[in-house]
Amino acid sequence: MKILITGANGMLANSVKKRLEGNELICTDVEDLDITNYNAVLEFVQKTKPEYIVNCAAYTAVDKAETAGEIVEKINAQGPENLAKAAKENNSILIHISTDYVFGGELDIEKDYKEEDPKNPVTAYGITKLHGENKIKENTDKYYIFRTAWLYGEGNNFVRTMLKLAETKDELNVVADQHGSPTYAEDLANIIGEAIEKKIPYGIYNATNQGYTTWYDFTKTIFEYANVTCKVNPVTTEEYIEMMKITQAKRPKNSKLSKEKLISQGINIPKWQDALKRYLIKEGKM
Repeated sequence: MKILITGANGMLANSVKKRLEGNELICTDVEDLDITNYNAVLEFVQKTKPEYIVNCAAYTAVDKAETAGEIVEKINAQGPENLAKAAKENNSILIHISTDYVFGGELDIEKDYKEEDPKNPVTAYGITKLHGENKIKENTDKYYIFRTAWLYGEGNNFVRTMLKLAETKDELNVVADQHGSPTYAEDLANIIGEAIEKKIPYGIYNATNQGYTTWYDFTKTIFEYANVTCKVNPVTTEEYIEMMKITQAKRPKNSKLSKEKLISQGINIPKWQDALKRYLIKEGKM
């Protein structure tokens, strides 16, 4: 099977490449293929004729996106639109990665978001990612959109940052009023792989690890599993911003995504605790 992977040097793409080994992979990054250029995308897809296009390219710097201007819309919305049009022209299937930020994050914390729930993004990142979803739906019928959140894997990520900070600090203040599912890139890559292999129905799916926690409890669990001694103090988002003296885009209080739709298709979704253990073992931290 021939599979085109865009944004191929990123965290998720590296896991996707490993998961899809054995297929004919065409891996591109911005220097190889500018997804914001429709003619370039169409020409490339017509030339390579992939059966699947996995779009891992995105502008993901949430805070910088607030002031970055039109480049965010170009990468997060125009890029997916171009890929969708080219996919349809070539009869390829498009796989796209989206985010919990397309929701407002203000849902009652006792509930989780279903795929069809109302969208109310409040950041440039979330708004442009929703635009990207809509552009895909408008331009092709053969697509999978996987919404994920709290992703970690190879390279810089929250787990590595917390472990690094604990090397020099006796205590850390961590936000305790944002709720979601830490998601291991390898598990998301496996969801993508299973979707391809099982040929699940096209559409939008929430795709994070199972179970919910907060950044505070996630940090405590990281330290527990890694046998790290460092006190963790729970703080509110507002307290954290004040203490750190930072300006940041609004973070969702509720990033809890229901996975029932994926589970109904027989897709394996491990719990976030199991995923964290596997990651720490791989990193030599457990």
